[in-house]
Amino acid sequence: MDLNPIKDAFDRVAKKQKMSSSKTQEVVAQMIREIEKSLEIIKAEHCGSEVDCKSVFGELKKKLQEIAPLSQLEGTQKELNIALSKYPKQLEKSFNPDISKAYRNIDFDAHTVNQIIAGHFYRQGLFDVGDCFINEANEPDSTAAMKSLFSEMYLILEAMKNRNLEPALNWATANSIKLKEKGSDLLLKLHCLQFVEILQDGSRSKALSYVRTHISPFGANHFSEIQKLMACLLWSGKLHQSPYSDLLSPTNWNVVAEELTRQFCNLLGQSFDSPLSVTIAAGFQGLPPLLKFMTVMAGKKQEWQSMKQLPVPVELDREFQFHSIFVCPVSKEQSTDENPPMLMQCGHVLCKQSINKMSKNGSRTFKCPYCPSDIDSTQCRQLHL
Repeated sequence: MDLNPIKDAFDRVAKKQKMSSSKTQEVVAQMIREIEKSLEIIKAEHCGSEVDCKSVFGELKKKLQEIAPLSQLEGTQKELNIALSKYPKQLEKSFNPDISKAYRNIDFDAHTVNQIIAGHFYRQGLFDVGDCFINEANEPDSTAAMKSLFSEMYLILEAMKNRNLEPALNWATANSIKLKEKGSDLLLKLHCLQFVEILQDGSRSKALSYVRTHISPFGANHFSEIQKLMACLLWSGKLHQSPYSDLLSPTNWNVVAEELTRQFCNLLGQSFDSPLSVTIAAGFQGLPPLLKFMTVMAGKKQEWQSMKQLPVPVELDREFQFHSIFVCPVSKEQSTDENPPMLMQCGHVLCKQSINKMSKNGSRTFKCPYCPSDIDSTQCRQLHL
């Protein structure tokens, strides 16, 4: 969805509002100056007669009429009102309020959907909200089991926010073998953060002892990082003045916390991103072309309901592409479970239906469309994407 028109319309409204506000302040300031001048005249002359005061007020009235505040503000206010009236129309145009046209009458597994929603809350650390949702949805207690999966993670992350690395180090140490198998150096990163904290306290000997005990075992694969830490020992208590001041950046903690979250979810067999968030984000991109298609298909809703595949191509960003897609170069159709891609002896790939058609349902060999190889359909193997 292109949000630039909405942004442009908003910027126009903001600009007109700023101009209107600036003009209003200018006009009010002019009026205040004239009123203050009149007050100064009254105080200076100590006018006691009613006639003298009336003359001052008369002059003030004349000045205010010359300023003509309503006339000055009318133009900018009119422009602001026009911009404001156009903005809702742009919103309605960009955000179709009726998305039911793209709805398909599919039976959802309510239990699975509720699990996904509850899991989203638990992933965000919103444990009370997740518990409340499960109770309101009348889900069994087993659904709440996923809460315990993430509660430990958030206790660790909360401790890290308070510069306490002990829970994180304990968890990473207990799972060091699994982390190593996955190629993660999370444990080393945590030890490096702890080393910097010790060094900042000014205890060079404790920092050196910490390196020898906890960090030196990583020397074989991380020699350059350990060299950098050893050089930091020369700047004990004043690391912020050293060439290694970047080690003090709060960003380092954020990066390690994100890595811990990713690895924690990985070891639990869970994705790093919430499935609910990914689904909604992908739907946000895919909905506009479907709505446009349904506008064209008005009156043919039954056809849409019976389709097994999307009737139009829906382009999604690469972050939403989790599975490879194969389009047969012969039939120009996308592979399906019933029509899977098949690997031929020559290394080229066609869909099963195309191979069956070219081989007369396996009754004869045929030539590959891309090379002169003779293909025996019985020797073709299915590819699993």
